[in-house]
Amino acid sequence: MFFAKLLPKEGNFFELFNQHADRIVDAARAFSNLVANYNDAHLRDKYYQDVDNAERAADRVTQEVNRLIHTTFITPIDREQIHTLINLMDDVADLIQDSAETMALYDVRAMTPEITRLTDLSVKCCERVREAVKMLAKVADPAVAEAALKTCEEIDRLESDADRVMRSAMSKLFREEPDVREVIKLKAIYELLETITDKCEDVANQIEGIVLENS
Repeated sequence: MFFAKLLPKEGNFFELFNQHADRIVDAARAFSNLVANYNDAHLRDKYYQDVDNAERAADRVTQEVNRLIHTTFITPIDREQIHTLINLMDDVADLIQDSAETMALYDVRAMTPEITRLTDLSVKCCERVREAVKMLAKVADPAVAEAALKTCEEIDRLESDADRVMRSAMSKLFREEPDVREVIKLKAIYELLETITDKCEDVANQIEGIVLENS
């Protein structure tokens, strides 16, 4: 009993989730700006750094959440749910950074319409993730729970859109790109961008489970 009294009863997990979701959106929008300004080396470097800064900030939030899991006596939702959610969210931030790094390492010549489309879908998915995350603290309210589930459904639809765009992009790439090196580069980038939306869908599925169990 004495040991239990030394531990905080409830860490500020929901606020930390919100902070992390904000950093995901920061990273996604910075990456979108990188793609839009890819031909300007100065702006490209600036937005690459913005992506990196957002991912590092997200990492710090993840570390704090995982620390709190071990030092908080009573958590607002199941510990395993907290652990899974924050790590899935961190995967999203990591994938955005990986996409930016891959473009720099592979020295892609120019952005394609498919990269732009997949980037736009990734940004929308990340924004919807943030919306859903911000509802978690109030899912005991039936109206909030319903809104959260609808937002998760939107993420599922966006992921399906991204999957279709990637399949079309791959088909076009192998039919029309004569440079094998560019095929390898673009294939890797298309797959990374589509994986961002896949991971957002994983976050949405986790949120759905939390909502259904706690509403």
